[in-house]
Amino acid sequence: MAGSAGDNDDEITGINVTPLVDVVLVLLIIFMVTANFIVRETVEVDLPRAANGGETVQGLVNVVLDKEGKLYFDGAEVTEADLSRRVVEAVSKDKDTRAIISADQTIAYGRVMRLIDVVKGQGIAKFALNIEKDVSPAATPAAP
Repeated sequence: MAGSAGDNDDEITGINVTPLVDVVLVLLIIFMVTANFIVRETVEVDLPRAANGGETVQGLVNVVLDKEGKLYFDGAEVTEADLSRRVVEAVSKDKDTRAIISADQTIAYGRVMRLIDVVKGQGIAKFALNIEKDVSPAATPAAP
């Protein structure tokens, strides 16, 4: 009869989370395996701090000048001539290539400007200077 179909009014007292755990574990394994391919070689530099640093755009070219004055292009040590050649190659592949320039804060200003001139002189019009965001902005002293 039609009245016997309403006998299934029991409350749900438990939820089976096993399928959810299985899916989460599979996603975790996929993330752990692919994370090694995403990480680039890095060179440790002591970046200058700024209180109001904006977000940087992920560039195609990473240029680093460390505290010993060594030059790195995408993690590989290069000379200034090699840097110019590699920047030209990158620009020939994509004319909208961008550069992220990182320099140790102990490097002289003129050396950093020379690096910027080399990058811009080879055709990269858009570049960013990498900074480390300061967590507590320093109070600006009042003028006497």
